[in-house]
Amino acid sequence: MRVGAAMFFTDYSMTPAELAVALEERGFDSLWAPEHSHIPLSRAAAYPSGGDLPKMYYDVMDPFVTLTAAAAATKTLLVGTGICLVVQRDPIQTAKLVASIDRISDGRFLFGVGNGWNRDEIENHGTAFETRHKLARERIEAMKAIWTQKKPEYHGEFVKFGPMMTWPKPLQAPHPPIIVGGAFPWGAKRAVRYGDGWMPHRVRQHYADVAALVPQFRALLAEAGRSEADCPVTIWGVREDRDALLADRDLGVARVVLSLDAAKADVILPQLDRWARLIEAVK
Repeated sequence: MRVGAAMFFTDYSMTPAELAVALEERGFDSLWAPEHSHIPLSRAAAYPSGGDLPKMYYDVMDPFVTLTAAAAATKTLLVGTGICLVVQRDPIQTAKLVASIDRISDGRFLFGVGNGWNRDEIENHGTAFETRHKLARERIEAMKAIWTQKKPEYHGEFVKFGPMMTWPKPLQAPHPPIIVGGAFPWGAKRAVRYGDGWMPHRVRQHYADVAALVPQFRALLAEAGRSEADCPVTIWGVREDRDALLADRDLGVARVVLSLDAAKADVILPQLDRWARLIEAVK
């Protein structure tokens, strides 16, 4: 089981390059960067974790910029969006961003995607909240066409474009893994339909621990004629708990990701040193 880490990169956190090097030195396999384009002052949807929205949500940098800096500073560390809000991004331009960072990182990019919870933020981008899931699917299907075809075209309900030429193509074939975020069952079903992995949060309001639902996810894969080998599970938001990590490993979870505060090295590095020992324990 692999272990990754995520941070909201801000002007008061560690830099992406600084954290990436520290993670690579300590045996982490991946670095993840979240995305929020902005935070509207109105709020029609509650923060999923409850309470006030943390300051880092307002201040987070663009993930493609931060992950490019992280990739340039490392040699083996994977870099991933955790998650990219595809319902807020143009698919043609996003396809080029994904292909470009995959090339620059020498094939180390993981494309974590999600459909978002902040209704006001989503609707500021001209996206209807109620149909965002279908829009996300069409945008991902359109990007797959762009990455894999010489003269791609796509004709959906929301995404439409005729034959075009666009380069570069991603280094990874056929494209970087599309790891779909979201809770069970709907996020899991979207991962089965068009993803190369499922990335739920450990705890959500309607379940105490997503690990208990992993067997049901495997059943969905089997019903669709797919296997976990091509759609593995990444659990987000893990604790510094050796027994819990060993249980995830024994369950067959492919990767776990810990969420770090948007803080400087004096706060973060001691945590990473402790995690380095846990990584050795769960190998």
